[in-house]
Amino acid sequence: MQFSLRPGVARQLALAAGVLSVASFLSSCTKGGGDFAKTKSGIEYKIFKNVGGKYESREVAGGEDASYKDRVGKVMSAHIEYLTSGDSVMMKSRERQFGIPVRIPLETLTAKQMGAEPEAFSLLQPGDSGVFRFNADTLYKRNAHQLAPANLKKKGNFIILTVKAVALQTRDAAMAEAMADQQKMMAEQQRQMRAYAATQDKADDAVLQDYIKKNNLTNAKKDPSGSGVYIITTQPGTGPNAKAGQIVTVQYRGLLLDGKEFDASAKHGGQPFSFPLGRGQVIPGWDAALAQLNKGSKATILIPSSLAYGKQGSPPAIPANSPLRFDIELTDVKDAPAQAQAPAMAPPAGR
Repeated sequence: MQFSLRPGVARQLALAAGVLSVASFLSSCTKGGGDFAKTKSGIEYKIFKNVGGKYESREVAGGEDASYKDRVGKVMSAHIEYLTSGDSVMMKSRERQFGIPVRIPLETLTAKQMGAEPEAFSLLQPGDSGVFRFNADTLYKRNAHQLAPANLKKKGNFIILTVKAVALQTRDAAMAEAMADQQKMMAEQQRQMRAYAATQDKADDAVLQDYIKKNNLTNAKKDPSGSGVYIITTQPGTGPNAKAGQIVTVQYRGLLLDGKEFDASAKHGGQPFSFPLGRGQVIPGWDAALAQLNKGSKATILIPSSLAYGKQGSPPAIPANSPLRFDIELTDVKDAPAQAQAPAMAPPAGR
């Protein structure tokens, strides 16, 4: 877990939104799509090719596409979804990447990749759509070195992977396009976060004001920068307020508004937490609040969810859309060494 809401950079080169939805695609598989074929490694599959805008079954002789050797070294863009045997969605690349294509490097298959996703991708040509069924335990052993969770297998011990192969690119072309796509993805994420904050902040502020009233926090002051954070100073410190770039050191205790503690310095041997202020190393609510405090200050800070862990939360400790309370002591403030390395990020809820 991390004190951060900044978007992570996608590990893959990225995947395009598919033309078919999962519902329509699975429907096409069961209506006239025939039985699943099977590779030698045990992957069950159905492949469909696009013919004039309609999808027709495409045979793959012996469960091995001889033309794959011509695609090795290139990058396939595709839209993928993972589902449980009960059709519960486990992952949608379109949602995860804001509609931006994910690209999959195609490589010569190794023995370890047979029976897993790389072999499935090797059966697809640009324009194809495919449905693949994997034994859930086998796939989990390959990828996570453990058996699949029992709740995932309630309606069958398999996982369904659907793939819409969109295009084939050289690695250089894929990399150049992926860099542009990353900027688009980050811009869309920021747009969605602003839209989320515009509505959620109003709801959170009402919740925080009610919390302040019920807990008789009469000296609560709203951050003058307009962040929406409330600061209740319980012990004044000395000297100027901490400034962006300085290294601040804090003892802290984090709680949900129902009083449940999710993290504290005490859980880490009483070790204080140090970080550079205003550099995005922690949740935005901390950067905003600590800039209003000086060395030796003790305070309670109340943070709206958009400046904490947002609509994702930080399961299982912090639910989605959770305003948070932190009781903190700012034990030290000092200028950063000229060549200082940024310290590793650490969170509440387990650093």
